[in-house]
Amino acid sequence: MEQKWLEIHISVPAAAVDLVCHELAALGSTGVQVFERKLDTFVVPDPEADAPDTYPLQAYFAATEDQAELAQRISEALAPLHAAFPGNWSDPRMVPVAGDDWAEGWKQHFPVFRVGGLVVRPSWEEVTPASGEVLVTLDPGMAFGTGTHGTTRLCLEVLVETLAAQENAPRVLDVGTGSGILAIAAAVLGAAQVVACDIDEEACRVAAENAAANGVADAIEITVRPLEELGSGFDIVLANILAEENVRLAAELVARLTSGGTLILSGILQEKEALVRKGFAPFALAGPQVSYRDEWVCLTYRRVG
Repeated sequence: MEQKWLEIHISVPAAAVDLVCHELAALGSTGVQVFERKLDTFVVPDPEADAPDTYPLQAYFAATEDQAELAQRISEALAPLHAAFPGNWSDPRMVPVAGDDWAEGWKQHFPVFRVGGLVVRPSWEEVTPASGEVLVTLDPGMAFGTGTHGTTRLCLEVLVETLAAQENAPRVLDVGTGSGILAIAAAVLGAAQVVACDIDEEACRVAAENAAANGVADAIEITVRPLEELGSGFDIVLANILAEENVRLAAELVARLTSGGTLILSGILQEKEALVRKGFAPFALAGPQVSYRDEWVCLTYRRVG
């Protein structure tokens, strides 16, 4: 018998996207798609251009869910975010879809892509790496963070470049690891030690599964321990988290770096770039180097003290 699904359509303010995805996953969604502008372009946008105010999302739930009850649970879960992130929120709209329709529709949003010598592929795509290329396999159905999102792609590009410039195998810290893609990339590209942390236990579980699938489970320590308990002396620290969280954790992120170490910050909408720059201005950091993708920005600093 063919599996049926409920496709939930909802539009949310840009700053709330990640938290909405988290809430939908906690409610039992088997997958969430975020539809971004210029998803498949490599054109660097004008930093002065206005970022979208809202994003459309689609989430999928088993059709065994009672529609009215599910709509009520979604509304209740998102209510606190309405207050925290004022803007244009739409009411959830439900559309029954066949299992095959969802499966194929989902897959088209996750193509194989290359960043330097790194090749990232979804599990259903067969890829033969060229000489010198390193393959990372992720299943988008398992977690968010496949590398196609602008913030993750920015971090991957800077990470690959930074690792290539290291004279010795570096120690890497990935803060807010999600699916683990950045930590896995660091491990397969030769980092001496990788620590990946996330406050979400489910994210840590998924990151561990992805690490095992790529043969680097023993190379990555995945933990829910708070940042201040993770020691220091890291050559590279990545924080692909919300702009406000980057600022709140600024002192702890900088403290984790060794002298000369690289700090890679993303999860930052272009409209929040000035906020993050101001938050890190008091510290002994050179930079930032800035890169853009769609409405997102990545700031890269080097510790000089």
